[in-house]
Formats: sequence, C-alpha cells, structure tokens
Amino acid sequence: MAEASGVREAGADRRFASSLITVGSVILAVVAVAVLFAPLLSSWGPEEIDPLASLAPPGGAHLLGTDLNGMDVWSRVLHAARLDVGIAVAAVALAVVAGSLVGLVAGYRGGWADDVLMRVLDVFQAFPTFILALAVAALLGGGTANLIAVIALVNAPAYARLVRAEVRSIRELPFVEASRTSGSSFWGVLWRHVLPNSLTPVRVIAPLNCGWAMLTLAGLSFLGLGVPLPTAEWGAMISLGSGDVVAGRWWTSVPPGLFLLICVLGFSLLGEGLQERADSTRR
Repeated sequence: MAEASGVREAGADRRFASSLITVGSVILAVVAVAVLFAPLLSSWGPEEIDPLASLAPPGGAHLLGTDLNGMDVWSRVLHAARLDVGIAVAAVALAVVAGSLVGLVAGYRGGWADDVLMRVLDVFQAFPTFILALAVAALLGGGTANLIAVIALVNAPAYARLVRAEVRSIRELPFVEASRTSGSSFWGVLWRHVLPNSLTPVRVIAPLNCGWAMLTLAGLSFLGLGVPLPTAEWGAMISLGSGDVVAGRWWTSVPPGLFLLICVLGFSLLGEGLQERADSTRR
C-alpha cells in the first residue's frame, strides 16, 4: 500500500514538473519569437523619434504610445528583449563556465588549492549579490560587455560551490578510480568522467539564474549603471517612465515592466520544473 502510494506521488510530481516545464518553455518560445522578429513586428525603430507625438497615448501609429522623447514604446520593448535576454543568457553561460572550472579543480584537487579557491569565493559571497554587482558596475562602467562580466562575476561563486560539492562525491567512485589507475591524465579524468557527471545540478539552476540575471540587469539600468541611453533596455525604460505613472501616463513604464515579469516568469517556471523533475527522479 505504501509503495503504491509512493508510486502515485512520484507520478504526480513528474506530471507537475512536466506542466511547469511546458508552460515555461511556451513563454520563452514566445519571447524568442519577439526577439527574432522584432524589426518585423513594429514599423518604428527603437531609437526613431516622432517629433509630433511626445508622450502620445496608445493607439493609432503607436500601439503602446510613445515616451517623453517621442520614441515608440512597443518597438523599444521588443528590441529591449534582444538586449536583456542576450545579456542574461551570455552572463549565466560565462558564470557556468568559470564557476564550473573553479569548482572542478577545487573539488578534485583538494588540499591547498581547494582552501585558497574557497576562501576567495567566501570573500565574494560575503556581500549581497546586487550590492556587489552595483559596486563592480560602478567601477567598470556601463556597456554590454561590462554588464555581462559583472553579472557573471556575482553568479559564478554559486556554480563553483555547486560543482565542487558534486565533484567531491564523484571523485572517489569506482569508475573514476579505475580511470586513474588505467593511466588517464589528471585533465583526462576531469573532462571525460568527473565533469559530465557533476553538471546535473548546474543544468537545473541555470534557467532560474537567467531570470535573476535579467532582474540584476534591470536594477543596474534603473539606477543608471546599465546600458547608456537611448539604447532600448527594460530597466532604463522603467526608470525613465517612472515619473509618468503618477501623471497617469502608465504606458511609458508599465509595458517594459510587464515584459520583464513575463520573461522572468518563463525562466523561473522552466527552472522550477527541472528542479521538480530532478527531485522526483531521486525519490
């Protein structure tokens, strides 16, 4: 009876995980279409100014109205998706690569290398993530490359600790020991056996971190430390239009905020679904 109940619960968990993954994937697919076909979905350029339509309400030639400078909000929201998603995905990918390498070496080598690398990570993780990103962004300045580096820097330590923990549990397993005794080199054992088997939790956490990376980017841009104006970016658009909401001109800041919410929701549902699927498999 208990075994049958456990099987039913596991099946329900897997179905719930599949539902989360499906919904998250559909949301991200819609975002991907908007990113790819942004120039075709709007008749205005993201930085094109209509001098006769400053702060025009939604309707007519401007589907979502215009901002203070007369730029089309719909076009800017769509083109901002390219920048925000691109920076977030690139930053998380860089964080995964850098953090995984550090965790791989620290976990497998152990000894003084492990101690030194972990203490360096302790220094980075002693600061709140956004405060650290804020400080580094203020030091490096704005720009796409600097923002990718900043967001990757603050996320890499988490991946390093995650991979290190996996590597420490894998390095003593029989198949790894057999590879070492058969004459495989240090790096050969790492690349062929240890690394592929230590990335499962990374694949689960990465989609969630893409959402958090987008929020970090939006926060930095909101505070003026992101991409320079007039480049279309959701956080900068929200900042620029925040004063208009009080005056009833909601269209300058609400649409970019909603698009940011939807995109982060898609990454979050996908990540949560992958986490649920991994948990149900272990159970």
